Amino acid sequence: MLADAAEAARLCRADALTTLLNTGAIDEERYYRALALSLGTTFVDDVRLYDGVRHAEVLDVEATPLARKFWPLVAVAPRGRAVARLMDTWNQCSVQPAITTPMRLRHAVFAQRADEIATEAADGLKQHHPEWSCRPGPTTRDLILVGVMVGLGFLFTSLPNGFSMSLLALTQLATVAMLMVRFCAVAVPSSPEPSPELRLLNDAALPTYTVLVALYREASVVEQLVGSLKSLDYPAAKLDIKLLLEADDVETAEALRSIALPPWFEIVTAPPGLPRTKPRALNIALPLARGRYLVVYDAEDVIERQQLKLAATLFARAPKTTACLQGRLVIDNYKDGWLTRLFAIEYSALFDVLGPALAAWRMPTPLGGTTTHFRTRVLCELRGWDAWNVTEDADLGMRLALAGYHVGDLPSDTKEEGLRLVKPWLRQRTRWMKGFLQTSFTHLRNPAETAGRLGPLGSLFALTLLPGTVLSALDGLSAGRRADCGDGPAGRAHECWDERGFHWRYHGDAAPGAACLLAPPLVRADAMGAPAAVLFRLGQRCGLARGLRAGPASAPLEQDRAWAGPHLAQWRPADAPSLRAQIRFANSAAASCGGRCRLRAVTKLLFASMM
Repeated sequence: MLADAAEAARLCRADALTTLLNTGAIDEERYYRALALSLGTTFVDDVRLYDGVRHAEVLDVEATPLARKFWPLVAVAPRGRAVARLMDTWNQCSVQPAITTPMRLRHAVFAQRADEIATEAADGLKQHHPEWSCRPGPTTRDLILVGVMVGLGFLFTSLPNGFSMSLLALTQLATVAMLMVRFCAVAVPSSPEPSPELRLLNDAALPTYTVLVALYREASVVEQLVGSLKSLDYPAAKLDIKLLLEADDVETAEALRSIALPPWFEIVTAPPGLPRTKPRALNIALPLARGRYLVVYDAEDVIERQQLKLAATLFARAPKTTACLQGRLVIDNYKDGWLTRLFAIEYSALFDVLGPALAAWRMPTPLGGTTTHFRTRVLCELRGWDAWNVTEDADLGMRLALAGYHVGDLPSDTKEEGLRLVKPWLRQRTRWMKGFLQTSFTHLRNPAETAGRLGPLGSLFALTLLPGTVLSALDGLSAGRRADCGDGPAGRAHECWDERGFHWRYHGDAAPGAACLLAPPLVRADAMGAPAAVLFRLGQRCGLARGLRAGPASAPLEQDRAWAGPHLAQWRPADAPSLRAQIRFANSAAASCGGRCRLRAVTKLLFASMM
């Protein structure tokens, strides 16, 4: 076993100690006890920290002065090559330290500095970069601005048609901006697979990689998660996997204890505190990360085996300003219902089309919540995630851009499950819209400084992707509301259907085309020929040309963009056959494409008409 570990260390150029521990050739406790015995020093079972030492300092240097009654002892828990350096300089130490294990040292820090750790994880960003923290929330100026916008919304339903339609046209500038971003993104080449000419780094050149997975009440998927992480094609000696739990999550903790975890897995329990969120748990684990690179996954993720190798290779080839790589998220349960099918189309649009385009343009990118790979140094520099922002991933993408960094594209898939039911879907979308508003208010506190950091084009993209998303969703609501309001002296009610099956009502003497012209469903890129351009570029005819006029998935995707569900009220029960027909068309079209690459081509076609 020792010979095998030594050979593994030689092949991947890892230190012998880490290889021995991660391959299970030796137990951590036994090794450090033997190290203390060989050096003739004390092994500390019960580590008591000195009152004045901070947790970040202890975790950084992996050593601590002990409580006063143990003076002048210092306890150290060296890892890897630090053990060899300690042994080489042992006789030169004026005070020879005691030895403990890294696990005992970490447990002591988390037990004796729990409040300090919880406070730093929750409010560290506010303390070090208050201009980037969403706390303490919207200012008085922000609330006044929101009030003015709400007032304008009410004006839409009370002003005469001419004024109302003019104001509505102005608000649709956000919709048009989003449309143009998506229209241009279609033209950017992207591939679901890495270039065949790309040679992955060999094991010897690979760095240590940290994997963080935040879990809360995920006992049912723990076994699948561990299996997926164990199957990663990466040297065990260079893996640092941390599973993050909340203190009260007994079920998930018991599920993990029932599984024989490999030595390179570590369970980290977050100290109690608020907010009880995923970014707070990630902040708690960030100081423990030993890898040059770090990736965040969700509990239900199924990861491509070579994803870490590919990410390390792309990081090595990319400029230092590329601080993050965003992987491709794929919905694997798209057959479970119409909502999961819409999820699959939307995710393919976002991560196969828009994400690669933003990376190619080096524009600000709101990150996805999983499969985000970082340079650990940059992540620590930015103080991790905003624990109080409910879309901490989108906020972090903006902060990367503000700090002068870029997000690259990682053509590697991570499969996850889409929501099957409308109620949790509405909760998810409400959270997303709330988070986009939080991020928008945070980074628009000083608009001149933000614009100066991002530049004119970067500022336009940031406005389009965050507040523009919210405004376009609300704009859809206002359009539906306006189309349903009485106006004019006669107050005559009329009804019409557009060519895609949308049901509209209008009042007074306004022409039917006036409401429909400004309604979001008709602001379409298919009228501009983008789908045909994609077909021409890919050289693939997937039998979808007949569907370009109908825009098969645009209607449900439009609802998918609306805020918290009221937009769904624009559909009446009588319209349901039209919706089902369009979904069936999208499904049959995707099935006729025969394969993932063809599905991506289909998605690009649908994406051009997605709002």
